[in-house]
Amino acid sequence: MQRNVYQCILIQVLFLMGSCISLDAQSQEELLQELHEIAVVDQKVMMPMRDGIRLATDIFRPKTDEPVPVIFSRTPYNFNAWRDGEMSTRTYATALKYVKAGYAYVVQNERGRYFSEGDWDILGTPLTDGYDAFEWMQNQAWCNGKIATYGCSSTAEWQMAVASQDHPAHTTLVPQGFGAGVGRVGIYNEQGNWYRGGATQMLFIAWLYGVQNDAIRPSFPKDASQEELIRASRYFDLAPERPRVSWKEGLAHLPVSDIIEHQKGPVGIYDKMIMRKPNDPEWFEGGLYHDNMPFNKPTFWFVSWYDVSSGPNLALFNHVRENAEDEAVRDQQYLIVSPTLHCRFTRATENTIVGERSVGDARLNYDSLLMGWYDHFLLEKDSDFLDGLPRVQYYTMGSNEWQTSTSWPPEGMEMQTLYLASSGQANSMYGNGRLLSSPPSKNNPDTYTYDPENPVPSYGGNVCCTGNAVEGGAFDQRPLETRQDILVYTTDPFTSGTEVSGPIETTLYVSSDAKDTDFTIKLIDVYPDGRAYNLDETILRARYREGYDSEVFMTEGEVYKLELSPMNTSNYFKEGHSLRIEISSSNFPRFDRNLNTGGPNYNESVGVVAKNQIHHSKEYPSQIRIPVVKKQE
Repeated sequence: MQRNVYQCILIQVLFLMGSCISLDAQSQEELLQELHEIAVVDQKVMMPMRDGIRLATDIFRPKTDEPVPVIFSRTPYNFNAWRDGEMSTRTYATALKYVKAGYAYVVQNERGRYFSEGDWDILGTPLTDGYDAFEWMQNQAWCNGKIATYGCSSTAEWQMAVASQDHPAHTTLVPQGFGAGVGRVGIYNEQGNWYRGGATQMLFIAWLYGVQNDAIRPSFPKDASQEELIRASRYFDLAPERPRVSWKEGLAHLPVSDIIEHQKGPVGIYDKMIMRKPNDPEWFEGGLYHDNMPFNKPTFWFVSWYDVSSGPNLALFNHVRENAEDEAVRDQQYLIVSPTLHCRFTRATENTIVGERSVGDARLNYDSLLMGWYDHFLLEKDSDFLDGLPRVQYYTMGSNEWQTSTSWPPEGMEMQTLYLASSGQANSMYGNGRLLSSPPSKNNPDTYTYDPENPVPSYGGNVCCTGNAVEGGAFDQRPLETRQDILVYTTDPFTSGTEVSGPIETTLYVSSDAKDTDFTIKLIDVYPDGRAYNLDETILRARYREGYDSEVFMTEGEVYKLELSPMNTSNYFKEGHSLRIEISSSNFPRFDRNLNTGGPNYNESVGVVAKNQIHHSKEYPSQIRIPVVKKQE
C-alpha cells in the first residue's frame, strides 16, 4: 500500500526520537505509573535560552540523591505526553529504560515547535540552544556533569554542529541517520541533504509540507507557568492536521517553488530555502556541520545503505577520525552501517526485505551496544568496552553478513576501473552497452533525448520522506530499462564472487545541445535470471561541474569531463552475477527535474528538450572505479 506523507512522518516520529527499543503491550498509563514509582517526572519544564526564549522539556530522572548522567534528545516532532498514541508511549518507554539503567532522560522540542517558544527553522539554532541546554542541565543538582546526545534523523542532525562548540558536559554523541545535519564534508556539498550534485532532493518539499510552521500558528502566553502548560497540554498539543496529499502528483507541479502553495500548505521557511544555491552563505550560518568546524567528541555513528546520504555520513566519520583535535578522540570514533532504509535499524529480521530484495538476517543487538557505549563514557563502568567493539561493523548485501574492519573503506580494498563501451547503441537493456577493463579505441557516443515533461521515474533507491512518491529500497529495475533515455552498461558475469565495499567513483565525458542539463547514474547488481537490483545512485547538474562557487554553462558540440559524487555500498556479486550502471538525465522525483534552460530552474515552468551524449574512447575514457575487497587468505 502506498504511503502518504503523514505515514512517512509517523514512521520518522516512531523511530527517530532516538529510541531503539520495541514497544510492548503496556499502555501510556501503565508506563507512566511505573515511571512515577522509580523516577522524578518533571514535564513542561521551560528551559531558558540566552535570549530569553524558553524550550519545552520533559525530564525523567531516578529517585536518588546522587547526581546522574543525562541522555538528551532534542526534536522538532511532537512528544506531548498527553497525546494519545505510540509517540508518547515510546517516550515513556524510552525514559523507563534509561532511568532503570541509572540515567536521566531529557527530551526537548526545538525552538518554535509545539510548546517551545520562538521561531522555528530547520535544525533550530543548535549552536546556541544546544549549548545553553547543556549549560542548564550541567548546573542542576541531579546532573553529574556528563551528557550524551542521541537520536536518529531530526534528533541526530543538530548534534554535530553543537559538538563543535565543545561544551565540557557534552561527553559523547550517538547520531543515527544524520545526513541532514551535514553541510559540506570533503567532496560532498549537499547542505543537509538539500542538494546532490547541485540538484534539489525533493524529499524536503513533502517533509516541510507536514512539518514546517505556518506563518500564523497558535501559541501560549510567554509568561505561562509550568502548571498552566501541563494543564493546557492535556487539551491542546498544537499539532496541525493538514490535508493529505498524493505526492506522486504533488511533486510534479511546476514551478517547484510553488509546490507547497499549490497544495494550500503552510507558508513558511520553504519559500526562502528553495531559492538558495549550493554555495549560499545562509547554509553556513545555521545548524549544519561543515568540515572547517572543530570536532572533539567520542562518537558512535550509525549509517544505512538505503538512506539518503550514506556517502556524506561515511565521509564525516573519516573526517573526524583524521581531524579531531585530540588524538585519543580520533581513536574513539566507531561506525555501524546497516542494509536498511532511513532509521530502520531495528526493523531488521531473520529475513530482512529492503524494497523487494532479501538481504538475509541483518539483525544486530543495538540495545546492548548503545547501553555499553553509554555505560563506558557516562558511568565509566566498563573500561574494556571499546576493546571488544569493532571499529567498523558493516553489512554486506549479497553475501548477507555482518563484517568488521579497522577502517572505512575496509582494509584490502583496491580500486578497479571499468570503462564504458558500446557501438553507439547502449539505449535500454536491449542495447549493446558494456563495462570493460580497458577503454574502446574508437568513440561511438551514445545519444539519448531527455524531455523534462517525461522524466525517468524514481524506482526504489536511497530515499526517505517523500510520502507515496518514492518507495525506498532495492527493486528490479528492468521495467525502467526498456526506456530509450536510459543507457545501460553491464559487465560480463563474474567468474568468482566479488565484494564491492566502499565509494564508487564516476568520470563521464558528455556533451549536450542544451545550456545545462543533468547526468544521473545508478549502480545495479544483475542476477543470473535477469533481476537488476539498485544499490545506489547519484546526479550532477552540469553547470556545477567546476564547483559550486560558479555556474558554467555548456556549448553545443563541446565535450566536458564530469566527476560525479561517489556512490557507496557494500555488495557481494556472486559468481554469475553482473555489475551494471544506468546513465540518464533524470531520476524524478528523487531529484528535481532540470528544465535545461540554464535559468534558475526553481521558479520556471517550461523546459526544453535536450539531446545528450556520453562519449567513451581512449580520448574520452568514461569510467567507473569500483572498490574491490581482496580478503587475505
